[in-house]
Amino acid sequence: MTRRALVTGGASGLGAATADRLRNDDIEVVTLDRDPAADVVVDITDADGVLKAVAAMGPIDILINSAGIVGPNLPLWEVPPTDWARTFEVNVQGTFHVCRAAVPGMVERGWGRIVNFSSMAGKDGNPNLSAYSASKAAVIALTKSLGKELATTGVLVNAIAPAVIDTPMNATTAPEVLAHITSLIPMRRVGTADEVAELVAWLASDKCSFSTGAVYDISGGRATY
Repeated sequence: MTRRALVTGGASGLGAATADRLRNDDIEVVTLDRDPAADVVVDITDADGVLKAVAAMGPIDILINSAGIVGPNLPLWEVPPTDWARTFEVNVQGTFHVCRAAVPGMVERGWGRIVNFSSMAGKDGNPNLSAYSASKAAVIALTKSLGKELATTGVLVNAIAPAVIDTPMNATTAPEVLAHITSLIPMRRVGTADEVAELVAWLASDKCSFSTGAVYDISGGRATY
């Protein structure tokens, strides 16, 4: 049986690497992004648009919530409220919208895997990235709650928490902020998208069978809890 995966933010970065890795496992992959290069072009902050797009796709067995933005690189008291709200709209509300659309079908079929992209910033809090850090902490809490809600349904929900990864998204991060968060990694290097995709592929598979509501660090040793 060929399974189908929906990868948000799948047109570039971690989403694209994950899509490629899942295809190597003979999984049918549908990418969803604002980028015209995606299979389905939708803004995940559009609740109705997400519902309609997911309904039109047919059964989704695997959901990878990779879409996200860094948000403002500023001290908290200098962050414009609109930028704070936009970061949460994409990183938290967007994840909520897609989960809400995909979960009922997974439960009905009795099998599903959901992997939400959080960040080490959601556990440690990065200076001058308060909106991003807070939004990624919310993704962790969402994952833990949803994992418990679905624990007996055959649908497993986990999150990953990468440290700095070499992706286009980090091109918008201020150099001094990027240098600081890279210095926190004991391996003294940033991660690669392919390394992250390997972890996601396991979490999206039958091999992951006794884990839900968990957060998996991929941080070069940065994680402290």
